[in-house]
Amino acid sequence: MHLTLYPYLRVQRRGTEHLDVDGPVIVAPVHRSNLDAPLVSVAGRMPMRFLAKQSLFDNRAFGGFLAAVGAFPVRRGGVDREALRVAAEILAAGEKLLVFPEGWRGSGPKVQGVFAGVSWLAFKTGAVVVPVGVAGTEAAMPPGARFPRRVRAAVVVGPPIAPPAAPATAGRASRVERSRYSEMLTARLQAVFDEAQALIADP
Repeated sequence: MHLTLYPYLRVQRRGTEHLDVDGPVIVAPVHRSNLDAPLVSVAGRMPMRFLAKQSLFDNRAFGGFLAAVGAFPVRRGGVDREALRVAAEILAAGEKLLVFPEGWRGSGPKVQGVFAGVSWLAFKTGAVVVPVGVAGTEAAMPPGARFPRRVRAAVVVGPPIAPPAAPATAGRASRVERSRYSEMLTARLQAVFDEAQALIADP
């Protein structure tokens, strides 16, 4: 990947040292293209697992490849409890897991918010969350494209965010606390996304 896609897209990187922390770790990039997961998964020195939509596993050969590189399937269009269960097991084992916190492939320069599953996983497993801004991939490979165009891309990794703390009385994070955590993650994700977009905008 470093020898092909990274030079092809002239990828600039900042903050990748934040990926090299002990697990459990949720790596949380913005999502604008099918290129995002491959670019982020090799940005650090340690391997990571990641979610991939169920339809990508319909082709047995490609599905086998995805499974071999650490992906597991998730259904779209609602809460996939089985995917959350598997994700929690991966994190509980101390591994790194790539999860797109927006919940789907978005478009444009703004993060529209993150789904509650990330804060739930962070609390459930004690995982830190590492926000990642990825810019240029939407132009490189928009929906429907079969091959990437050669444009500039950037990956900016922010400092890890501690998981939401459980209140001593309740023993679990409330919905309000998880919502606040999601709002904080949205802001931190927007900050690294803005920085990544600034990198590819500079001449």
